[in-house]
Amino acid sequence: METGSRRGRVLLNFSHLKVFYTAALKKNFSETAKSLHMSQPSVSLHVRQLEDSLETELFKRTTKQVYLTPAGELLFKSAESILNQVNDIKRDIQHLSGSVHGNLVIGASLTIGEHILPYMFGAFQQAYPQINITLKIYNSEQIIDKLNGGELHIGFIESMIAYPEFLQKAFQSDELIVISKPNYYSGSSLSTNELFSLPFISREVGSGTRQVIEESLRQNQLNPSKLQVVMELESTESIKSAVESGMGISIISKAAVEKELRLGTLEQLYLPELNLKRSLYAIYKKHHFTLAAEAFLEFVTHRPPEAKRSKNALN
Repeated sequence: METGSRRGRVLLNFSHLKVFYTAALKKNFSETAKSLHMSQPSVSLHVRQLEDSLETELFKRTTKQVYLTPAGELLFKSAESILNQVNDIKRDIQHLSGSVHGNLVIGASLTIGEHILPYMFGAFQQAYPQINITLKIYNSEQIIDKLNGGELHIGFIESMIAYPEFLQKAFQSDELIVISKPNYYSGSSLSTNELFSLPFISREVGSGTRQVIEESLRQNQLNPSKLQVVMELESTESIKSAVESGMGISIISKAAVEKELRLGTLEQLYLPELNLKRSLYAIYKKHHFTLAAEAFLEFVTHRPPEAKRSKNALN
C-alpha cells in the first residue's frame, strides 16, 4: 500500500503498524524502543512515516508520554485485527512446510518457571528439536507488560487475570501449602486464627502466589492485611531459607518444596478451613501466538506421562 503526501511518497508496511501498536500500548517511545529492540529515533521515524503515509497525526506528544489522537484511536481499533491476520498467515504457511520451528520466548512466574516448566523441556525438545526456547522469569504484572510489548510469545501465571484483551487457558492444577521449620509449631494443622497469629513470610506485591492467597482469604471473609507479615521476599528459594531458619511460616506451591518435605528440612502444616488448590494459566495475545507457542501449550496441557514432573526428577 502506497500513498502520497506533502513530504513525498511513503510506503505503509507491517513494521510501521507494529511500532504504532506497541507505542499506543506503552504510551512512551523510549519504552517502545526497549520492547522492540530498536533505537528511540527509529521508533520516532516509523511513527512519522506512518503519519506521513496516512496524512494525519496519530499521536499527541508530551515530554513524558504520547497519547492517541482521534485518528490514532481509529487506527488502533483495526491494528490488532491486522496483526492477528498476519500472524495467522505466517502460521498457515509454516503448517504447509510440515515442521514446527523457530524461536519461542516464554515468560513464567517464579514458581512455574523454576519448578514446573523446566521438567517438561527435555521431552518437548525431543518432540520439536527445531524450536529454540528462551525462558524468562517475571512476576504476573511484568508478564502482562512483556506480552503487551511483544517481548514474549506466551506467558504462564498463577491465577487468571481480568484482562479481556488476552487469551487465557488453564494448563495444570497446583496446590499451595503452609510450610514451617520442623517442630516450629506444636501440631500438624492450623486454624485460620492460628494462621493469623504466627509470623508470616510473604511474596512481594505483584506475585501470583500472593494474589491467590489473598483472594482465598477474602473468599472466606478473612482480611489478608491481618497476617503477621514479618518479611516480604521475591524469591521462592529465599522464602524457603527464611522458613528453615525459623523466622516464621509461609504459604508456597507444593511443587516448590517437594524435595525439602522428603528430606525433612521443612514440614507441611495443614489448613483444613481453607482450600488453596488452584489452576495455573497460560496467557497470550493472538498476534504473538506463533506455531511454536501453540505446540508448547498443547504439549504442557496434554503432555505424555514421561514428560510429567515426577518425584524422581527432584532427587
